[in-house]
Amino acid sequence: MTGTKIAIMYTIFALIATAANIGAQELFVHMYFGLYAISLAILVGTAVGLVLKYALDKRYIFKYQTHTLQHNSKTFTLYTVMGLATTLIFWGFELGFDALFQTKEMRYLGGVIGLTIGYYVKYQLDKRFVFK
Repeated sequence: MTGTKIAIMYTIFALIATAANIGAQELFVHMYFGLYAISLAILVGTAVGLVLKYALDKRYIFKYQTHTLQHNSKTFTLYTVMGLATTLIFWGFELGFDALFQTKEMRYLGGVIGLTIGYYVKYQLDKRFVFK
């Protein structure tokens, strides 16, 4: 697969995972109004986006096959660890925009910007350390 095709597919998958992330957050804040609603919504959205993006990246971007549940668990754990720093980028932008602008729309814009930067960094890490 060419570099251009990979970049296009990765971008599409990042957009799908971003939409799932933001959608899960929006659903969560409509269902839960309690303490830490925004933080919990971001956590739920992150989990949804992570699992979806892992499945898409593993199969279509890196064409990586795991042979056992243990191998898949180890690969997913490594994928998740590589995502910790990039998740902090995402959360930093989303929470920063929320603090600065105090609107749902700007919070989500910060989330989208953070996810975009984070996904670029994540691809580089995954290529080198996870799906080798």
